[in-house]
Amino acid sequence: MSDVIELTAELRADIGKGASRRLRRLENKVPAIIYGAGAPPQTLSLAVNQLSKAMETEAFYSQILTVVVEGKPQQAVVRDLHRNPINERVLHIDFQRISADQEMHANVPLHFINEEECVGVKLDGGTITHSLTGVEIACLPAALPQFIEVDMAEIAIGSSVHLSDLILPEGVTILALTHGEDRDIPVSSVTARRGGADEELDAAHAEAVEGDEEGAGDDDAEAGGDDSAES
Repeated sequence: MSDVIELTAELRADIGKGASRRLRRLENKVPAIIYGAGAPPQTLSLAVNQLSKAMETEAFYSQILTVVVEGKPQQAVVRDLHRNPINERVLHIDFQRISADQEMHANVPLHFINEEECVGVKLDGGTITHSLTGVEIACLPAALPQFIEVDMAEIAIGSSVHLSDLILPEGVTILALTHGEDRDIPVSSVTARRGGADEELDAAHAEAVEGDEEGAGDDDAEAGGDDSAES
């Protein structure tokens, strides 16, 4: 588990789009809400500097956070985060409270390891492609992993690592796999370098053409010689 990330939030009574804009523009704060675990929702605000620093940590998006409201700590995870599409500034953030005895959902990052040792890359010159960078899981809070490793060492060219191939900690389930085998999508693949096979075929074709042209040149020379002799 990663170090605990703690955020101090203030309750806010002034809600609505106008109030949120004023909060962001005049007070340099981000509007937020925390809900769940059988308790009433609370509308909050957080200082931009505090939030920005916390978001620099990868675990912020997948781990259990401590949100302190009026001096009372609450355990929660980030459930949704809205950004300005132009400047990426956070416009609003949703926290979902968690309870120790209730299953929770979280999106956990994937860490790809041994890519330099991948047999499909080292022996066959393949290229690794990542289809996913994170996966949504279900587990009890105590079992929440910081990340899930994807070992690429033994992946041959033309092969893929699927969701069902991932090694999960005890008590952790990948949500997509609970919806059927057709949801067992690739996580990462090793493919031939683009143009590698085509370049070999082109080279072989060029050699063949060159040989034909040389042969044609010899035939022309011979034909020319015969004409000279006849004349």
